[in-house]
Formats: sequence, structure tokens, C-alpha cells
Amino acid sequence: MTNENSRTRRHLPRFCIGVYILTAVSALLYFAFTKSAAFSDWFNRNVSQWGRRLLAAMTSWLPFSFAELLLLLLPFLIVLVIVIGAKYYCDSNRSLLVYIGILFSAVCICLILFVWNFAPGYYASPLHEKIGLAREKCSAEELYQTAEILSNELHNVSEEILFLEDGTSLMPYSYEELNRKLLAAYESFCEKNDFMDTFRSRAKPIMLSEPLSYTHITGIYTFFTGEANLNVNFPDYTKPYTAAHELAHQRGIAREDEANFVAFLVCMESDDPYIRYSALLNVYEYVISALRSANKKLYRLSYENLPLTVKNEEIAYSEFFEKYRENVAADISEATNNSYLQSQGAPQGTRSYHMVVDLAVAYYRPALD
Repeated sequence: MTNENSRTRRHLPRFCIGVYILTAVSALLYFAFTKSAAFSDWFNRNVSQWGRRLLAAMTSWLPFSFAELLLLLLPFLIVLVIVIGAKYYCDSNRSLLVYIGILFSAVCICLILFVWNFAPGYYASPLHEKIGLAREKCSAEELYQTAEILSNELHNVSEEILFLEDGTSLMPYSYEELNRKLLAAYESFCEKNDFMDTFRSRAKPIMLSEPLSYTHITGIYTFFTGEANLNVNFPDYTKPYTAAHELAHQRGIAREDEANFVAFLVCMESDDPYIRYSALLNVYEYVISALRSANKKLYRLSYENLPLTVKNEEIAYSEFFEKYRENVAADISEATNNSYLQSQGAPQGTRSYHMVVDLAVAYYRPALD
């Protein structure tokens, strides 16, 4: 038995060989995505969605984030890997190389899941073509007019929102209820847009939300577990919109500006005023930020027209965020995310989040004076 085990350790398991073959196929598949938006659309719609659904089905029943659990267990797993390697695979250089090959196959599995389930979304045809918007470079005047439309809608919906003494608004239901409302909104949106399907899943609160806030991450989709994860430490008004954003990733919308805009459209489908308020205010913040860079006079004029309750919400958020604004974790997170997005065909990197402004202006352009 000992000799047999020794011989086994000198050869890479067949499963790992299969993983390496599939990794090579995935590399070719990824190359095909980068060359054809039509193929990426087809694959995302007809193949990837089933992989995302399967992963979501495997993890959605858990009341906690499985990806977060893996992160918490990472030190233990690293020690376990070292102990197993030292005990069973250090009798020769060959067996050590086999063990390294086994470990690397685990990395390859993550790459395979990324390519097959999520990557085509980065190279698919643009969202504005799918929903019939003319995306053009917008002027400062168009930014101002779009901000005014959003401000007026915020004024109307804020009358139904409960605001606390500290200026923050209150989400009047649990995360489970928020999830049900967002899924209903997604069903309504997908009935009108055939480029995306929805399914039963959930946006999961992150246990370590407060430490995560130092990275400035409000939510994250973990493609290797199929989970939409939500930082619940941030003020309530960010949560419905962020959850909708991560659920958009879960449904194959990979680009950040497009996930932002799908989240906005989905939230506006909801009959819940707080969900619409969250979407309106988050997109208003993107638009007003762009307007501030384009024309400070129009920016000040627009901000003056913002409802007082919403101004107080913005002030409260600024006070909340001050604790997390400047730190090393945020710098590392920003640099890592920026490099990742650039590697996936988004030269703007993390600035691509703000490109939702172009989509918002295109959406409201027919109503602009």
C-alpha cells in the first residue's frame, strides 16, 4: 500500500490533467470573446447564464456569504496545504512538483469558472445598443438638465421616505424583504428586455462589512461562488442600489457602468419608494460629480435645487465616510480593481463606474429642453 501511494504521488491525477485541458480550451474561448461581440452575446446568453444559475443555486440557500467564509478560512487552508505537502509530498522532487501541479489546478478551476460564467459579459455588445439608447458625449448643459430631472424625481419620492434626526434615511424593511422586492423588479425589467434573464437568488450581507468599508467596497460579486455580496455598514440609501448592481453582475452584466445603469433601471421598475430613492440618489451623485468637473456654476445651481432632506443625507454620508476616506487598504483596493478592469477591456479602469453618466444622459435626453 505504501509503495502504491508513493507511485501515485509521482503522477499528476487524471482529474488535474482534465482541468489543465479545460484551461487550455478556456484560453481559446476567452480569445474568441475578445474577437467577437456577437459570439460573446450568444455565449453569455445561452451558456454562461446556466453556469451562473448553477453556482447561485448551490450557494443561495446559505444565509451567509460562502465566499466570505472561504476568506476567513484562508489562513487555516494555507496551513493545511503546507502540512499535507510536508507530510505526503516531500519525499522527492518529483512528488513535490506533482503537489504543486495539484495546487495550481485549483487556481485553474477559478480561471475556468471566470471564463465560462462571467468573462463574455466584458466583450458582449454594449448595453446602450441592447436597450436602444444613443450614447454620445454629453455637454455640461445636458448634465445639468439630467441632474435637474433626477433632483425633481428625488423631491417627489423623498416625501415618502422616513429620515432620522441625523439626516440619514431609513430603509423600512429587512434585507430579506429588500431581496424579494429587487427580484420582483428584476422580473418586471426582464419582461421588457430579452437580453437578460432573472432567477431566484439573494444579495447576501457581509459579516465583516465594517472592516471591508476601509477598502471603499460597497458590494462585490464573487464569480467563483456565484454570490452577490452587500456591505451593510454603509448608509441605508446605498444598499438597494448596490444590491441591484451586484445582482446585475450575477445575471451577466459585467461592465461596471452597465451594471450601474441596469441597477438604476431595475430599481425604477420597483413599486417601492425607498428602492427608487436609492437609485435616483446614487445616479444623481454620479451626474452631479461629472457636472462639478464640467461647470462649477451649473453644479452649484443644481445642488441648491436639491431637496433639503437629500442635502442632509449627503452631509450625513460625508461625515460617515470621513472615517474610511484615506487609508492604505483603500489605495490597494483601488489599484487592484483598476488593474483588473483594465485587463478586461476597460481602459478607464475604476473610472468606468462613473461612465454611467453617459447612459443616464442618453436615457433622459428625449426629455431634455
